[in-house]
Amino acid sequence: MILITVGMQLGFDRLIRAMDRIQPDFGIDFVAQTGPTSYVPSNMSSKAQFGPAEFEELASRAALIVSHAGIGTVLLARRLLKPIVLMPRRAGLGEHRNDHQLSTAAQLTGRRGIFVAVDETELRNAVTLGLACGPIEHEISPTLDRLQTVVAGFVTSGQLR
Repeated sequence: MILITVGMQLGFDRLIRAMDRIQPDFGIDFVAQTGPTSYVPSNMSSKAQFGPAEFEELASRAALIVSHAGIGTVLLARRLLKPIVLMPRRAGLGEHRNDHQLSTAAQLTGRRGIFVAVDETELRNAVTLGLACGPIEHEISPTLDRLQTVVAGFVTSGQLR
Protein backbone atom coordinates (compact mmCIF):
# COMPACT_ATOMS: atom_id res chain seq x y z
CA MET A 1 0.00 0.00 0.00
CA ILE A 2 1.11 3.54 -0.72
CA LEU A 3 0.12 6.27 1.73
CA ILE A 4 -0.30 9.74 0.27
CA THR A 5 -0.44 12.68 2.65
CA VAL A 6 -0.68 16.42 2.14
CA GLY A 7 -0.36 17.44 5.77
CA MET A 8 -3.03 18.80 8.08
CA GLN A 9 -3.25 22.47 7.09
CA LEU A 10 -3.65 22.77 3.33
CA GLY A 11 -5.05 20.73 0.48
CA PHE A 12 -2.74 19.79 -2.39
CA ASP A 13 -5.01 18.82 -5.26
CA ARG A 14 -2.19 18.69 -7.82
CA LEU A 15 -0.53 15.83 -5.89
CA ILE A 16 -3.79 14.00 -5.16
CA ARG A 17 -4.96 14.22 -8.80
CA ALA A 18 -1.59 13.03 -10.10
CA MET A 19 -1.49 10.06 -7.73
CA ASP A 20 -5.10 9.17 -8.56
CA ARG A 21 -4.19 9.25 -12.27
CA ILE A 22 -1.18 6.91 -11.94
CA GLN A 23 -2.65 4.46 -9.39
CA PRO A 24 -3.93 1.95 -12.01
CA ASP A 25 -0.36 1.55 -13.32
CA PHE A 26 0.88 0.18 -10.00
CA GLY A 27 -1.71 -2.45 -9.11
CA ILE A 28 -1.53 -1.79 -5.37
CA ASP A 29 -3.79 0.13 -3.01
CA PHE A 30 -3.28 3.86 -2.57
CA VAL A 31 -4.70 5.54 0.54
CA ALA A 32 -4.78 9.33 0.62
CA GLN A 33 -5.07 11.91 3.37
CA THR A 34 -6.27 14.80 1.20
CA GLY A 35 -6.79 17.73 3.53
CA PRO A 36 -9.49 20.19 2.51
CA THR A 37 -10.44 19.54 -1.12
CA SER A 38 -13.43 19.26 -3.43
CA TYR A 39 -11.68 16.62 -5.58
CA VAL A 40 -12.87 13.06 -4.97
CA PRO A 41 -10.30 10.46 -6.13
CA SER A 42 -11.70 7.60 -8.20
CA ASN A 43 -8.76 5.15 -8.00
CA MET A 44 -7.89 5.28 -4.31
CA SER A 45 -9.51 5.53 -0.94
CA SER A 46 -9.26 8.92 0.69
CA LYS A 47 -10.18 10.91 3.73
CA ALA A 48 -9.62 14.58 4.54
CA GLN A 49 -7.87 13.68 7.81
CA PHE A 50 -7.00 10.60 9.80
CA GLY A 51 -6.70 10.56 13.57
CA PRO A 52 -3.13 10.27 14.88
CA ALA A 53 -3.34 6.55 15.74
CA GLU A 54 -4.96 5.63 12.43
CA PHE A 55 -2.42 7.70 10.48
CA GLU A 56 0.50 6.11 12.34
CA GLU A 57 -0.91 2.64 11.63
CA LEU A 58 -1.34 3.40 7.92
CA ALA A 59 2.17 4.84 7.71
CA SER A 60 3.65 1.79 9.43
CA ARG A 61 1.91 -0.56 6.95
CA ALA A 62 2.82 1.47 3.85
CA ALA A 63 5.48 0.26 1.45
CA LEU A 64 5.98 3.90 0.45
CA ILE A 65 4.86 7.33 1.64
CA VAL A 66 4.16 10.07 -0.92
CA SER A 67 3.90 13.58 0.44
CA HIS A 68 4.23 17.30 0.06
CA ALA A 69 7.73 18.38 1.11
CA GLY A 70 6.78 18.83 4.76
CA ILE A 71 9.55 18.05 7.21
CA GLY A 72 7.14 16.41 9.68
CA THR A 73 6.29 13.71 7.15
CA VAL A 74 9.95 13.28 6.24
CA LEU A 75 10.76 12.70 9.92
CA LEU A 76 7.86 10.23 10.23
CA ALA A 77 9.15 8.26 7.23
CA ARG A 78 12.67 8.20 8.72
CA ARG A 79 11.38 7.03 12.11
CA LEU A 80 9.40 4.23 10.47
CA LEU A 81 12.27 3.41 8.05
CA LYS A 82 9.99 4.01 5.05
CA PRO A 83 11.03 5.37 1.66
CA ILE A 84 9.32 8.64 0.80
CA VAL A 85 8.52 10.55 -2.38
CA LEU A 86 8.28 14.31 -2.00
CA MET A 87 6.49 16.64 -4.37
CA PRO A 88 6.86 20.22 -3.13
CA ARG A 89 4.01 22.69 -3.11
CA ARG A 90 4.67 25.77 -5.23
CA ALA A 91 3.82 29.32 -4.29
CA GLY A 92 3.47 30.33 -7.95
CA LEU A 93 0.59 27.86 -8.27
CA GLY A 94 -1.11 29.20 -5.14
CA GLU A 95 -0.28 26.07 -3.11
CA HIS A 96 1.65 27.85 -0.36
CA ARG A 97 2.79 31.28 0.82
CA ASN A 98 6.37 30.83 -0.39
CA ASP A 99 8.63 28.22 -1.99
CA HIS A 100 10.23 26.83 1.16
CA GLN A 101 9.10 23.33 0.13
CA LEU A 102 11.19 23.59 -3.05
CA SER A 103 14.17 24.45 -0.85
CA THR A 104 13.44 21.54 1.51
CA ALA A 105 13.18 19.11 -1.41
CA ALA A 106 16.42 20.41 -2.92
CA GLN A 107 18.25 19.87 0.38
CA LEU A 108 16.93 16.31 0.69
CA THR A 109 17.52 15.25 -2.92
CA GLY A 110 19.93 12.34 -3.13
CA ARG A 111 19.53 11.12 0.44
CA ARG A 112 18.93 7.43 0.80
CA GLY A 113 15.23 6.57 0.66
CA ILE A 114 14.12 10.08 -0.35
CA PHE A 115 12.91 10.63 -3.89
CA VAL A 116 11.85 14.02 -5.21
CA ALA A 117 9.35 14.72 -7.97
CA VAL A 118 9.57 18.43 -8.72
CA ASP A 119 6.22 18.18 -10.48
CA GLU A 120 3.62 15.66 -11.57
CA THR A 121 5.57 14.70 -14.71
CA GLU A 122 8.27 13.18 -12.47
CA LEU A 123 5.90 11.49 -10.03
CA ARG A 124 5.47 8.08 -11.72
CA ASN A 125 9.24 7.58 -11.94
CA ALA A 126 9.79 8.72 -8.34
CA VAL A 127 7.09 6.32 -7.09
CA THR A 128 8.65 3.47 -9.09
CA LEU A 129 12.06 4.21 -7.57
CA GLY A 130 10.58 4.52 -4.09
CA LEU A 131 8.82 1.16 -4.32
CA ALA A 132 11.96 -0.51 -5.66
CA CYS A 133 13.99 0.93 -2.78
CA GLY A 134 12.28 -1.19 -0.12
CA PRO A 135 12.58 -0.47 3.60
CA ILE A 136 15.29 1.94 4.71
CA GLU A 137 17.98 0.69 7.05
CA HIS A 138 18.61 2.64 10.21
CA GLU A 139 21.50 5.04 9.66
CA ILE A 140 23.91 6.19 12.32
CA SER A 141 26.02 9.19 11.43
CA PRO A 142 29.79 8.80 11.84
CA THR A 143 29.70 11.47 14.57
CA LEU A 144 27.00 9.65 16.53
CA ASP A 145 28.81 6.34 16.08
CA ARG A 146 32.02 7.85 17.49
CA LEU A 147 30.14 9.45 20.41
CA GLN A 148 28.50 6.12 21.28
CA THR A 149 31.88 4.36 21.15
CA VAL A 150 33.50 6.94 23.44
CA VAL A 151 30.62 6.88 25.94
CA ALA A 152 30.55 3.06 25.99
CA GLY A 153 34.31 3.03 26.58
CA PHE A 154 33.98 5.52 29.41
CA VAL A 155 31.18 3.51 31.05
CA THR A 156 33.20 0.28 30.94
CA SER A 157 36.68 1.63 31.68
CA GLY A 158 36.16 5.02 33.33
CA GLN A 159 38.49 6.63 30.77
CA LEU A 160 37.79 8.91 27.84
CA ARG A 161 39.55 7.86 24.66
